[in-house]
Amino acid sequence: MSQAPLPKRRTAPDIRARKGGEPIVALTSYHAHTATIADKYVDFLLVGDSLGMVMHGFESTLPVPLDLMIMHGRAVMRGAKASLVVVDMPFGSYEESPEQAFRNAARVVKETECGAIKLEGGRRMGETIRFLTERGIPVMAHVGLTPQSINVLGSFKAQGRERAQWAAIEEDARIVEEAGAFSVVLEAVAEPLAQKITKQVSIPTIGIGASAQCDGQILVMEDMLGLSPRIAKFVKEFGKVGAAIENAIAMYADDVKHRRFPDAAHTYSVKD
Repeated sequence: MSQAPLPKRRTAPDIRARKGGEPIVALTSYHAHTATIADKYVDFLLVGDSLGMVMHGFESTLPVPLDLMIMHGRAVMRGAKASLVVVDMPFGSYEESPEQAFRNAARVVKETECGAIKLEGGRRMGETIRFLTERGIPVMAHVGLTPQSINVLGSFKAQGRERAQWAAIEEDARIVEEAGAFSVVLEAVAEPLAQKITKQVSIPTIGIGASAQCDGQILVMEDMLGLSPRIAKFVKEFGKVGAAIENAIAMYADDVKHRRFPDAAHTYSVKD
């Protein structure tokens, strides 16, 4: 019996072509099962280094190793069939030189089979982005609030709330565009600046805390599902999954303690 063909997986050029069109929908994903669910609704899934905080309990994204990103990237690729999968390059895996970045990004693409990588930084990453894209690795850029720079920034604070900051952030976006990035994440950027950058650049802007004026939006899945204990101002909780999980566990514990579970429906009998 013949099987129905798998849906065509979206590519970086597909996302690039969405500039100015229907808003691009994106979420983070770190597991095969959540990727399978989200795959029906999103244009791309980001295996973000935020997994270090929301899954592994780190205080920041800085401790996340490359091997961990690859492991989660492979899981998401197994779950998602139609979405473009983008994998974050973790801190320390690309900043040293374009050559280091290519070596590690090539490993990510080869071992996960993802369609693109993402790295943080504007003007300082221009040469690296160009080096990667010229060698066949699609790059999603990331400017504004860059969590891997937390020790320099001092806190996870919004960017561009003072007009004196605008020129530098605009330049960051322009440089990554000119270097060949197929899209750029704008994180925690004041709305007027995000709107201005979106109009200035020819690649899609993906907002996370940067207003609906961007070409698309992304959120950390655990944040929007209500699983994270602390969330940023820009996060809307579209679900209360954390409360549902706790309620289910409480009921399970109570059933076990009172020997209501397992009952006859969940027990194997002897075959005569």
